[in-house]
Amino acid sequence: MIDLRLVREHPDLVKASQRARGADESRVDELLAADAARREAVKRADDLRAEQKAASQAVRTASPEQRPAVLDRARALAAEVKQAEEALRGADAALREAHLRIANVVHDGVPPGGEDDAVTLRTVGEVPAHDFPVRDHLEIGEALGAIDTERGAKVSGARFYFLTGPGAMLEFALAQLAIGQAVAAGFTPVVAPALVRPEAMEGTGFLGEHDEEVYRVERDDLYLVGTSEVALAGMRSNEVLDLSAGPLRYAGWSSCFRREAGSYGKDTRGIIRVHWFDKVEMFSFCRPEDAAEEHRRLLAWEEEFLQALELPYRVVDIAAGDLGTSAARKYDIEAWFPSQGTYRELTSTSDCTTFQARRLNTRYRDADGRNQTAATLNGTLCAVARTIACLLEVHQRADGSVYVPKALRPWLGGVEALTPGMTLVAPVPAPNA
Repeated sequence: MIDLRLVREHPDLVKASQRARGADESRVDELLAADAARREAVKRADDLRAEQKAASQAVRTASPEQRPAVLDRARALAAEVKQAEEALRGADAALREAHLRIANVVHDGVPPGGEDDAVTLRTVGEVPAHDFPVRDHLEIGEALGAIDTERGAKVSGARFYFLTGPGAMLEFALAQLAIGQAVAAGFTPVVAPALVRPEAMEGTGFLGEHDEEVYRVERDDLYLVGTSEVALAGMRSNEVLDLSAGPLRYAGWSSCFRREAGSYGKDTRGIIRVHWFDKVEMFSFCRPEDAAEEHRRLLAWEEEFLQALELPYRVVDIAAGDLGTSAARKYDIEAWFPSQGTYRELTSTSDCTTFQARRLNTRYRDADGRNQTAATLNGTLCAVARTIACLLEVHQRADGSVYVPKALRPWLGGVEALTPGMTLVAPVPAPNA
């Protein structure tokens, strides 16, 4: 949630952010009204408690003649205090509800508009010029024995799949490459739970307007995450972090689940838009003043990974109306998909400022030893299913084989190409010296 002081002191700034997002700016006035009502409820409860305390003292010093009237007044005040405290609880709840309805304040310079208004910042790599009929990733994957969507649908329904043989090996190879890069950059690797409590989902901004995308296990009141960002943020909730040495960074591996509500008819073929996939997610806690630079670092690490996979891509600055609730700025990296003749999102990275940490009560100590709200950032290093789809399409060859980027070869037994019918041998660890 955003800082209430910002809303009180600069309501027009927050309203401008709401307008840029295409959200209702009247929610800012509703929040200010709820804030004023809550402060008034606090004052009334405090005043009545003070009167009640004075009345209790008066009972002890009252004369026998005064005592009945003083007791009546004390009883009346006790009832009024009880009512005031109940009103305060209601005001607290109303304030929280109004507070949660407002998205993060977008950064200056974020492009205006919606989904189609993202601004391309740079394009990297050469789009392949295939001199043969291009096949899509599903056709290639089926020929390699790597992807089986028919049996995935038989077992689990539409938008599910099996990765088999070289497809499964590609997943393991991508995971090893991504985690290895993250660890080398100073991230702590984490295997994160895919089921979380409501507090973690709400704290990271994935409930409310986005809950149609989320799978819920109602019997246990748990949610299946759409990204390990949720578990990684929740892992340090209600804690005071030590950021004296710089940002605290985690690289989370988890399965991710998305209902894809509203995507009927979109990307129904293959494994580009699915209900379940595995992912390596970078997550950073840092001081708010360091967040912009940390955001650039996350983006650079994402680019480094795609360059290692030898994939052409472009970096886009996402428009305000297409930002998630928590993000103040987001960069997407879109890789080239030859079968579609266009760039499609492969990774993204978001600066969530103090929005999530304020909800989750995640703090750090400043130079004066005072607790301050931390900033959080996230960035996808590898969404495995979509990355496999892109690899197969970009690196396909006329003879039906698929070129293996050099960075992946150590995890695929050293092979330079995937071919139909081949059997991959897992890499053998070097013996101890």
